Amino acid sequence: MDSNILITICARGGSKGIPKKNIKPLNGIPLIYYSIDLAKKISKHYNSKIALSTDDIDILNTSKKNGLFTDYLRPKNLANDNAGKVETLKDLIEYEEKLINGKYDYILDLDVSSPLRNLEDLVNGFNILQNDKKMLTLFSVSNPNRNPYFNVVEKNESTGYYELVKKPEKPIQSRHNAPAVFDMNSSFYWFKRSFFDTNFESPITNNTGIYLTNHICFDLDNNNDFLFMEYLIKYNKLDFEL
Repeated sequence: MDSNILITICARGGSKGIPKKNIKPLNGIPLIYYSIDLAKKISKHYNSKIALSTDDIDILNTSKKNGLFTDYLRPKNLANDNAGKVETLKDLIEYEEKLINGKYDYILDLDVSSPLRNLEDLVNGFNILQNDKKMLTLFSVSNPNRNPYFNVVEKNESTGYYELVKKPEKPIQSRHNAPAVFDMNSSFYWFKRSFFDTNFESPITNNTGIYLTNHICFDLDNNNDFLFMEYLIKYNKLDFEL
């Protein structure tokens, strides 16, 4: 029997770093369209539905123009800076499951602000999650530019001085000799439906896996990020095919 997948796209209207970020044109296309278009591609491979969570009428109307319709409107208490991903998804899942009078098997969350991913990434990540019975969640990561065992410091509140975030038993002389760590690039998250019946408040659990993207992938936090991503797309500078 085919797995039943809910593909979620969460896009609130109150972006501060980049005003109206989720519908701002990126290389002539509203940013949210990259997520909608990829969701449509994966829907051709799996039994799935695409669901939108937004509190913003402009985002709602922009999504409709690309074929994504919904009567769901995100509650105000989940549309502020303090609302977490998990509680936001739980509310949307509850709404969507009432419509089908049943439950989905998996949830795929596509982050609008990190669109540098493709169908291959999503399928490979899904296969990893499916093939591990204990794994509850999986998210995309990138190799980092810094390593907390080697060149990331934090303040010791007791002494007032600074030290490594992670303290190795012996000094590490090269970043390449440090334990492997990864940047969460916020591009996509796979969940088994059972995750949402737990008390975890974050996608990071005791049974979480990662998918290492082997290409450039970063999220849009400010206008410089936006300009750089637009340059990469417009002038075919990406090291993979969207």
